[in-house]
Amino acid sequence: MSFISLGLSESLLMALAELGYEQPTEIQHKTIPAVLQGRDLLAAAETGSGKTAGFMLPMLQQLIALSPATANQATMLVLVPTRELALQVEQAVRQYGRFFPRQLKTLAVYGGVSVNVQMQALRSGCDIVVATPGRLLDLLARNALNLRAVKSLVLDEADRMLDLGFSEELNQLLALLPKKRQNLLFSATFPEEVQSLIDQLLVDPVRIELEQDSHIPEQLTQRAIEVDHEQRTALLKHLLLETSGAQFLVFVASKRTANNVVLKLERAGFSAQALHGDLAQTDRNNALAEFKAGLCRVLVATDLAARGIDIPLLPYVVNYDLPRSPADYVHRIGRTARAGVAGVAFSFIDHESDAHFKLIEKRNALNVPREQIKGFERNPNIEVAGPKTKGQAPVKGKRKSKKDKLREAAAAATPVNQSIWNKKAN
Repeated sequence: MSFISLGLSESLLMALAELGYEQPTEIQHKTIPAVLQGRDLLAAAETGSGKTAGFMLPMLQQLIALSPATANQATMLVLVPTRELALQVEQAVRQYGRFFPRQLKTLAVYGGVSVNVQMQALRSGCDIVVATPGRLLDLLARNALNLRAVKSLVLDEADRMLDLGFSEELNQLLALLPKKRQNLLFSATFPEEVQSLIDQLLVDPVRIELEQDSHIPEQLTQRAIEVDHEQRTALLKHLLLETSGAQFLVFVASKRTANNVVLKLERAGFSAQALHGDLAQTDRNNALAEFKAGLCRVLVATDLAARGIDIPLLPYVVNYDLPRSPADYVHRIGRTARAGVAGVAFSFIDHESDAHFKLIEKRNALNVPREQIKGFERNPNIEVAGPKTKGQAPVKGKRKSKKDKLREAAAAATPVNQSIWNKKAN
């Protein structure tokens, strides 16, 4: 099937041709007709599946028949969990809307940058707003935007949004939206919280689920390298030396580890950048831009910061620290071996992470052979610490904790607030 057969407009087909898109992916083939019909949609899809085009192309098609957004209003709203994903989706809107028959007004709104610039951009209205929940609520509180004219709502990576604690923010936003609207929800996994959101949000949705085997492409080689914990950075340097200047995306468990690994790589002469939530937004944007441009060889990232990153032709991914969940393992390694190009995903397995990697394999129906690299063999004599026995609870000292102080402050404030209320009532 071609994009022409999906009923897309000439302006969108021109943009797709310029981008080199020849045929729709499986998710695009299934989502575009459903969205054009105005149906609510529930799709099990993740980064790399082509889902952004799957919802954005038909939304742009719908916009052609609608009047431009008026002051401080939005016609289409896309909610995403992270700033990086907001920027990525907005960039896709601009690419697909390059030949739009009128001026297309779109904006990504997210925290970490000046709110005044975003308020100014919203004054004339926006056809498409791509937003993180927190910053969107901030703009609504400042009356910079209202949601009364929203025709379509997209929740992208709904599972990650709930993982990050945006449940309350989502409920507040849903209450401000018009009841009559189209709802599109995309999620890689469907835990109980996501299912509850589905029940609340969607009306008779079209349900789309990709085949499980499409999650890990055939051209992706998985390698599980057994190595001692303290030898992981040395092994990473070895892999960099063995791969002739190729780029690496390295996943770590914490911001501190990201900074430490980058420091050690730079001391060894490798160009490396960290990507995590403590960095200023401009620094994160610069790190990504340099990596995509090939100016930086190694990007060391936490899961949250890397969520939604799309780096074409990335040859290597490294799980320096294993991910917490089996689903995140698939998300991580899915950054390589895209568009039919071969890629390799390395996972470093120390003694402590042996059992966890077995769980990852079991949940994802995988069997990755263990291997050791000469010079970095794992010490067979290291004992794994057993589970901690639950001892007696520690005796609390006289020094008050932060929570205790907050509780006392709240308790002290209650009668005062009540007396003020009583005076007003009288």
